[in-house]
Order: sequence, then C-alpha cells, then structure tokens
Amino acid sequence: MKVSVVGSGYVGSVTAACLAELGHQVICIDIDEERINKINSGKSPIWEKGLDELIQKHAGNNLKATSDYESAVLDSDISFICVGTPSDDYGNINLSIVKAASKSLGHAIGNKDGYHVVVVKSTVVPETTENFVTPILEESSGKQAGRDFGVSMNPEFLREGKAVYDFMNPDRIVIGALDKHSGDFVSQLYDKVECQNEIVRTNSRTAEMIKYTNNSFLATKISFSNEIGNICKKLGIDTYEVMKVVGMDFRISPYFLNSGAGFGGSCFPKDVRALTGKSKQIGYEPILLDAVIRVNENQPHIMVNLLEEKIGNLENKTIAVLGLAFKNGTDDIRESRSIPAIADLIYKGAEIKAYDPQANGNMKKIFNNITYCDRAEDALHNADACLVMTDWDEFKELDSEFGMMRNKIVIDGRRVVPVRNLEQEIDYVGICW
Repeated sequence: MKVSVVGSGYVGSVTAACLAELGHQVICIDIDEERINKINSGKSPIWEKGLDELIQKHAGNNLKATSDYESAVLDSDISFICVGTPSDDYGNINLSIVKAASKSLGHAIGNKDGYHVVVVKSTVVPETTENFVTPILEESSGKQAGRDFGVSMNPEFLREGKAVYDFMNPDRIVIGALDKHSGDFVSQLYDKVECQNEIVRTNSRTAEMIKYTNNSFLATKISFSNEIGNICKKLGIDTYEVMKVVGMDFRISPYFLNSGAGFGGSCFPKDVRALTGKSKQIGYEPILLDAVIRVNENQPHIMVNLLEEKIGNLENKTIAVLGLAFKNGTDDIRESRSIPAIADLIYKGAEIKAYDPQANGNMKKIFNNITYCDRAEDALHNADACLVMTDWDEFKELDSEFGMMRNKIVIDGRRVVPVRNLEQEIDYVGICW
C-alpha cells in the first residue's frame, strides 16, 4: 500500500521505516527540514537500535520525506498521524499539533478523488479521534467521514531501545475504527506481520483507552514496587529478593517489579497524567493514579537524601552522575529521573560531572552549567560520590574506576553495580535495598 506518515519523530520514524520494511511505499511528512534531509539521505533523525539500518536500506526506494502534505496525500492511500501530544502539569494534553496535522490532511483529502483513510497513532485521550480529529477532517475536506474517507485509531506499544523489534514482532495490534471499511484498510497494512495474538478490532475511544490503561498499569507496578522498596529499605530487607518471589505468582509476573529511581520517558509519566486529567474532567478523582505519580516524583529526591546522609552538606562537593537517558538503549531524556536529581544537586550547591553513552547532547539542552564527560571514569575521577541513574550495561563493568573517587560513595538507583563481585571496596547504598 501507499502510506504517508505525518511526523518523523520517535513514533513516526519507527512506523515509517518498519512499514517500508514490510514492503509498503512510505512518504514521511514533516516541517523540520533537517529531519527531512536526514531521512532522504538514509539517516535516522533519532537514535534507536536498528532504525538507521532500515532507513538506509529503504531511503530513495520505498521511503522518502517531504514537507508537502498535498502531494504526499494524493500519492498515498492511508495517512498516519504520529505527532507529539505533550501534557501540562495538570495532565491535560496539548492537541495543537494533532489539530494542525488533521487540518492539513483534511485540505489535501478535499482535493482528492479516491477514498483515503486517516489513522491516529499519536497517544490521545479517549474521545479525541471521534470528537476532535474526525470533525476537523470533515470541516477541512468538505467530505463526510465513513462515506468519503475513513478514520481509525491504531495505538503503538513500542519500547524505546527495542521499538523496531516490537513493531515487527507485536504481541497485539489494536485497530479502533470508525467503521468496518476503515478498519479493514488499516488491517491490510499488517498482513505480513506475525502477531502473537489476533488483531483486536474495536472502536476508537476503546483503542485510545487501551493504550492509556496499558501504560498506567505498568507505571503502577513500578511505583508499587518502589513503595514496597522504600518500606523494605527501612526494615533492612532486600526488596529484590521479595519481588523475585512475588513475581513467581503467575497472576503478577516478574516484569516491571524492579525497585529504583522511578520511571521516565515519553509515555508513562505523560500518559498517567493525561488519564488523571481526563478523569477529573469527567468528574472522577483517580486516587490510585495520583499516588503513582507522587511516588515516582519522590524517588530521585530520596536518592539525594541518601547521598546527604553519607556525605553531609553537598555545597562545593563534586558528584558524578552516571546515566542521563531515562533508560538504557536510548538517547531520550524525557522525564528522565536524572533531571530532578541533578536539579536537587545544583540547588544544594554541588558540582556535577555527568556521563551517558548516548544522552549527553540532549541533556546539555536542559543543563548547560554542568560538566559532561566522554567516559564514566572521567566523571568518577576525584568525585566525592556517585549517583547511578540509568541501567547501562557498561556501568555493570565498572570496578577499579570507583577507586578514582575521593570518598568512594555510590548511590545506586538501578541496582546495576555488582557490589559482591567488586574487587574495589566502595561505600554502596541502594535506593530501595
């Protein structure tokens, strides 16, 4: 099929490249000339495992990028909306970019003779596709949804660092369509994909709710584990030993039970806040989800408190921060737990030397007053203490490097430092163990 993808950020780039790998003709639409040029020259606009190879493979053949909505829509059968939906402090998502994309698509569809399907892949709160996107498309095109063009919602369930694999090997595909014809159109795109379960066909608001419920539940498991971990810490109990046995219960499973510095990224924090915002909008107080966010927000501050217990006043102390990305395998710093930790350290007068194998450049856009290092050992050299914020594999290999610190104090937020195997003697503190 011929596909146009609006937005070439994280979700858009992965969607476009993977659809091209499945044999479809794909056109990316973006207003960012740098992203357009990168894709057309065979380079990925983001850092994601396996994505560079796919874009390089298909660029110039069945994958290209443009800023021209009109030509892209006229030359495609189906358009994906993959633009950002940031949320404010109250959880309300900003739909301005979705609105602009819908309006532009509508104008292009209005100038097209054949049937066209618009698919919302951006994460949006329930009722957005039917009550927001569809009316804009109708007004802008002068055509009727369900008759002249189709509308569908197809949420993504991609893990950063493994997004290409997840797209090509999904455990579920959810299609929430305005009508059967729209859903059939979208379903055809995935004919060559081997899904672990049958494709789920439903309406758009249910598909939207599935996405939010999925991420909110996983976030709840993490915050629950951190709450238990904080209690275990005070009782002298290893929370990892506890959760290992709890995870043996088939009703619970062992996934997302690791205690630590908390969750970050583009999905969990934003999606939980958005669902709480939508809930309050319709008159329901989501007590549990509010607590999930509160526990998560507190974890980095607990790490800094533990550091102060060990080292005292942080003013003029040099602290190494290892890990800036919100998780390993990505350069994404959105909602990274290192951000509030670094902000705390700066407020308390500490000097910071930071290192991440991928995310230094992105973090410089937030903190330009700290020192960024090219290697972990450079950050540790002559530091008074260290915070481990991201579970990069290379941090598991550190040993003698900790001896380069003055006080050899390590506060581990990810249980990544293999203390028992270290030849170097360090003063080790786990956030929840």
